[in-house]
Amino acid sequence: MAEKIEFVTNYSDQSTDNGFQFEFRCNRYGNGYKTPFKPWSLGSVSQVADGAGSMLGGLFSRAADVTQRAKSAAWEKARDKALVAAVTEMKPDFAQCPRCSSWVCRQQCWNDKRGLCKRCAPDLGVEMSAAQSDRSVQEVWARAEMSAEDKKLAAGDWRETIVASCPKCGAPQEVNAKFCPECGADLKAGAVCAQCGAKLQPGAKFCQECGTHTA
Repeated sequence: MAEKIEFVTNYSDQSTDNGFQFEFRCNRYGNGYKTPFKPWSLGSVSQVADGAGSMLGGLFSRAADVTQRAKSAAWEKARDKALVAAVTEMKPDFAQCPRCSSWVCRQQCWNDKRGLCKRCAPDLGVEMSAAQSDRSVQEVWARAEMSAEDKKLAAGDWRETIVASCPKCGAPQEVNAKFCPECGADLKAGAVCAQCGAKLQPGAKFCQECGTHTA
């Protein structure tokens, strides 16, 4: 019974009539390795025979056909042997993920702790770092898109009382304004707490900071 030839799916055959070479790639990122070119000793001899047969014709031409068939058989046999050697040589540098069946390089794309490729089992430290960076970028963009009024408020004391409606005319206030746009009432004016000095909301009976009775 002929010996089975084990092969993998992540290789491409770069062989020519003069020798054999194979390229193995990671299914995840496409990086990988190429085996050194191994010359085929019969390649140059066969080329000479082919050239002689084509020039002389007749009997020599028929002899060249036989040579060509012998060359093809010998080349296929040598190529199979080279493929087995290449797979054996490169296999330790790759691993096949039992979950997605992809062949990936062990150096960059294999999670040893999980026994899976990093597409199926990402490195948690890397993912956490990436998530933190992404969050920081989102915060930068959110900060850049803040209105001038929001930036002023964020930079100041966030505990400052923001009046939602004018205590004089009852008009709703869309921004943190100093004066009511409807009646001109001073929205920032008001008493302060005798205990802690915090500004009191209009009509407040107790200080919102320390709870002291304002009456």
